[in-house]
Amino acid sequence: MSDIYTTKIDGRVRVRTDLDDKIPVRTVPQLLDEAVNLYGENVALSWRQGDEKVWRQLTYEQYQNEVRTCAKAFLKLGLERHHCVCILGFNSPEWFISDLAAIHAGGIAAGIYTTNSPEACYHCCSTSRANIVVVEDEKQLEKILEIRDRLPDLKAIVQYSGTVENHPNVYSWQQVLELGKSLPDNDLDAVIKTVTANECCTLVYTSGTVGNPKAVMLSHDNIIYNATAAMKYLGMKCDGHDVIVSYLPLSHVAAQAVDIYASIQMKAQCYFADKNALKGSLVKTLIEVQPTQFLAVPRVWEKIYDKMQEVAAQNGYLKKMLSSWAKAQGMAHNQDRINGCPSHTWGYSLASAIVFKRVKQALGFGRCENFLSSAAPLSVDVKKYFLSLDICILECFGMSEASGAHTTNTNAAFRIDGIGRTIPGTRTKIDNPDEEGNGEICMMGRHILMGYLNDLEKTKEAVDEEGWLHSGDIGRIDDDGFVHITGRIKELLITAGGENIPPVLIEHNLKAELPFISNAVLIGDKRKFLSILLSLKSEVDPDGTPLDTLAPETIRWLKDLGCEATTVTEVLKEQNPKMLAAIQAGIDEVNKKAISNAQRIQKFAILPTDFSIATGELGPTLKIKRSVVVKKYADLIENFYKE
Repeated sequence: MSDIYTTKIDGRVRVRTDLDDKIPVRTVPQLLDEAVNLYGENVALSWRQGDEKVWRQLTYEQYQNEVRTCAKAFLKLGLERHHCVCILGFNSPEWFISDLAAIHAGGIAAGIYTTNSPEACYHCCSTSRANIVVVEDEKQLEKILEIRDRLPDLKAIVQYSGTVENHPNVYSWQQVLELGKSLPDNDLDAVIKTVTANECCTLVYTSGTVGNPKAVMLSHDNIIYNATAAMKYLGMKCDGHDVIVSYLPLSHVAAQAVDIYASIQMKAQCYFADKNALKGSLVKTLIEVQPTQFLAVPRVWEKIYDKMQEVAAQNGYLKKMLSSWAKAQGMAHNQDRINGCPSHTWGYSLASAIVFKRVKQALGFGRCENFLSSAAPLSVDVKKYFLSLDICILECFGMSEASGAHTTNTNAAFRIDGIGRTIPGTRTKIDNPDEEGNGEICMMGRHILMGYLNDLEKTKEAVDEEGWLHSGDIGRIDDDGFVHITGRIKELLITAGGENIPPVLIEHNLKAELPFISNAVLIGDKRKFLSILLSLKSEVDPDGTPLDTLAPETIRWLKDLGCEATTVTEVLKEQNPKMLAAIQAGIDEVNKKAISNAQRIQKFAILPTDFSIATGELGPTLKIKRSVVVKKYADLIENFYKE
């Protein structure tokens, strides 16, 4: 087998310092040691317990002590070398500590999405040979208790929140810490000395919709190198001044790389948002914390955008005039900057003082230096809107298999329609490009995965013998070195006429024309023509499930068309001709951009409910699960294609 990949849980690979030797090779324990030695008294973690108003805190020195105590407890509970600690819960200090403790104890950490079913949890726990599972509360505990008898390697379950019932081998967080204090430090130090940078430290389970998720094996060097290289390119300092907010699912590589590893590298202070962050409470936390670095997925940016539009619609004439003038100044200034001719006019300075600073402060971005977006493409129109308010959203591109980011825009080098330049020290190539330079985006560097656990065939499909990771994304590199994604191999719709159609661009264009549309799913694989499923923006209940009640901006739009509907049910019942004509007009505008007749949308339908994680159409990072939508609305789709 190649020395640059392995599929064995206890395997080791060659660290590719021939690609970049500027960033030192380190293990996770060494990374934490470095932070403690330099900034041990700085606050590392801040969180609220329950309904408390006051933030609890751990310094870096206390953080490391908790990690070491937990690691000793894991050893006492029977964690074996190269076996796993699976973690199932919302972002918390206990999540971070369990993750790092597993690695310090010579084991491997693996996050499980909180939305996973018991059977999906079983897949993660069994393939990783989990000795210990850490769960948040009773709800998550029930999933593991249901499958425990089928997990021969499982020795203990740790519950870190809520009331811990009297189940065999189920421990509270406090019991674990007390257990860890009883083991000598020498025992842990002896294990840490055996840990090397070229072995697996974490498993990231892909959130794909086809078959069981693959377990991406990332080494110490993979994840530390990626976090360090990306931070350097973005101009982040490692001087302890940074503040971040942890709220994205830690089972996802982006959140893990930024919240756990990059924050240690930056010696940053990490605040934990509450469990309702993705259901609407995030901005409240941002306003209080005012982070210096902020990472979001596109759906989060879209939700903030929708809320700002809703507020703007209620402004009076003078406020609207001032806002329009300021946004014109902001867009002109930033377009000049993008084009390489930076200007700082009095108009921009005035707009910044009286509008932009206030907007940023109101959103919680008063001192934010980098606004990042990853995990899926972000609409150009949304990016332009924020850019006009002097908020430059830097789109990043990467994969679990690349330990996080591979390309990114920066404040100094930015393209509104691209995903940035390749992070220095890593490499990008376009495989088998066509006449326009479009081909599969391939990546190489010290951040490329070790392999897929126990899956040599998939590993060889993903990583070729030279070490290039094949992304499955179609793209090109422009003359200035910026990478642009133009499609995805697996998401391409191939019509009955044999034409390849990338759906994402068409969907984004339609949502830009029809801002009251929440989600759009293009249909047409093996079909004679394209059709599209549309969901209207609606309210959501506290657990994130879409309600029948329409969002205020949707109601206003309908009212302008003479439609008094306030629910999706009423919309579907009335089938208002003016509303249908307005949607068709938006589709007609999108069709004008089609490069062939095959790329024109011919039919549409409004769905009875919006998408969500709770109802299954969205994945943990809020990306649409196309196969789920197609299966759920199979009858509706078939109606499009009846003769």
